[in-house]
Amino acid sequence: MCPSPIASSSLSRELEAEAPRLAEYQAYIDFEMKIGDPARIQLIFERALVENCLVPDLWIRYSQYLDRQLKVKDLVLSVHNRAVRNCPWTVALWSRYLLAMERHGVDHQVISVTFEKALNAGFIQATDYVEIWQAHLDYLRRRVDFKQDSSKELEELRSAFARALEYLKQEVEERFNESGDPSCMIMQNWARIEARLCNNMQKARELWDSIMTKGNAKYANMWLEYYNLERAHGDTQHCRKALHRAVQCTSDYPEHVCEVLLTMERTEGTLEDWDIAVQKTETRLARVNEQRVKAAEKEAALIQQEEEKAEHRKRARAEKKVLKKKKKTRGAEKRKADEDDEKEWGDDEEEQPSKRRRIENSIPPAAEGPDLEAETGLFGKSAPADGAPSSKQEKAAAPKRDMPKVPHDSSKDNITVFVSNLPYSMEEPDVKLRPLFEACGEVAEVRPIFSNRGHFRGYCYVEFKEERSALQALQLDRKDVGGRPMFVSPCVDKSKNPDFKVFRYSTVLEKHKLFISGLPFSCTKEELEEICKAHGTVKDIRLVTNRAGKPKGLAYVEYDSESQASQAVMKMDGMTIKENVIKVAISNPPQRKAPEKPEARKGPGAPAVPRQIYGARGKGRTQLSLLPRALQRPSPAAQAENGPAPKPAVTASAATEAPKMSNADFAKLLLRK
Repeated sequence: MCPSPIASSSLSRELEAEAPRLAEYQAYIDFEMKIGDPARIQLIFERALVENCLVPDLWIRYSQYLDRQLKVKDLVLSVHNRAVRNCPWTVALWSRYLLAMERHGVDHQVISVTFEKALNAGFIQATDYVEIWQAHLDYLRRRVDFKQDSSKELEELRSAFARALEYLKQEVEERFNESGDPSCMIMQNWARIEARLCNNMQKARELWDSIMTKGNAKYANMWLEYYNLERAHGDTQHCRKALHRAVQCTSDYPEHVCEVLLTMERTEGTLEDWDIAVQKTETRLARVNEQRVKAAEKEAALIQQEEEKAEHRKRARAEKKVLKKKKKTRGAEKRKADEDDEKEWGDDEEEQPSKRRRIENSIPPAAEGPDLEAETGLFGKSAPADGAPSSKQEKAAAPKRDMPKVPHDSSKDNITVFVSNLPYSMEEPDVKLRPLFEACGEVAEVRPIFSNRGHFRGYCYVEFKEERSALQALQLDRKDVGGRPMFVSPCVDKSKNPDFKVFRYSTVLEKHKLFISGLPFSCTKEELEEICKAHGTVKDIRLVTNRAGKPKGLAYVEYDSESQASQAVMKMDGMTIKENVIKVAISNPPQRKAPEKPEARKGPGAPAVPRQIYGARGKGRTQLSLLPRALQRPSPAAQAENGPAPKPAVTASAATEAPKMSNADFAKLLLRK
């Protein structure tokens, strides 16, 4: 039976998506499953696995279909073998492989070898080892003929149980700090087999005694399991003994255990047994009620304490808000006073802001890089300090106000690096930064940038003797200096290279790298590496921080291969770290938007006006034209929009050039009424 043309065309369009196209293949498989053609189903599974060989769920679905529908030994075992080779970290695939081998009558020696391979596959959870041991022990139990008192298979089963307990205690607990089997399910199964199938209650009691000594004596359900086993295969004396111990030890549901004890004594016990049971249960329940009252009082006290802390924090926030408002008012008054002081500095301070920025010993603002724009603002003003500068800082800044202005030499850009995001409070930046950069090569000059008032502006230029030293200095980017990440970038004049961008990290899909979000701010690189290295070989970890060096709760983790990254995504996504639930995905950053060019914002026929003419934000409403209206000529774009289109006879140069007029011509125009 063939699919309809409409369905085939829709599925073909779905499969035109980019690889690995897992969702599209899943939809295609669902469609073929409804039709039921085994050859087509097997074919689409194979096609899907070519691009998604590291997806365990796809292998599980394929092997499940073969186990239940085709049941061909060679085909089934071959697919199971391929599945565990591609996804060896998935315990479900190994368990299904062992069941398939048992189902198709594979030799016992081969199954044992496969089980040993599973133990060495490197599962990433302790519970995975418990699951694979359970599957193997179930297989060994099915081989035993319990009608015989003793057999080779029974001895092999008992030795396997003992080995499983030892393996979980030694290997698994040492690696994961837990055995993966807190309720001792393997030991419980062993005890049930000894009691029910081997009629060996003495061994079963020994095993249950070991279970209770591993921290399970406080749970009522564990005692009731043992009680039911004694009721079915033991005697009344051991049942009574077990319930008396349960009454004394149980802490989660003591009422239920007491009720079971009284029920047993009511139906089977003597008067003396009944009196002892009533006395023990009443004493125990009275003590439990007293403990619960104390716990409730303690919890109420904690709640009241938390409410008091919340109220205290609320008052502190209100007081802080008032202080901030007062500080803001004082800051406004201080800025006004500073502006009045600036007028006394003479002609050097009366220059236009654009000129003052260009005269400083730096390259034009366009060449200061993207980092400087965020740090110094759109108009080149340095960010205000947290507090008023001390007199000591004013004295240190005084000689720097008189320093001669050194223009930047753009011919040395190849041997110069631009350093930004430095602390404003750094004293003597040239002295402190020189030893840091001399490790990369001989430094010719460290030129920090100061404002007209002598305050350090947080960036500088480092000039080397050789170009290779400047290239090596770029490796110091994001190095911590004074508690902030120092930005080091090439010195490029962006007025000559407007498309130049400095971004050192990849912005494309990287299948071997993970993006982790939701991390606690207190999480360190070492702690994250300890968590991630359990899933593969970690090559690099980068914690994302802001400009002040504070963590943002994001990280990039690079693995040695794509398979390790895929495994880490499946196991770490949704993990809780310090009460934070993290999200893990393959690194695929969004495309970085390029800045819109001025030409793109103009009309199709309008001339391109350089942005530098009007400043950083274009022409403002207060920037009026000083050309008389009689001389103003409408642009071609305005005529095309509001009137008939202009004739193409006038060239662009003639339209933009104003006619030359003398002073007498201007006087006639102004006197014309």
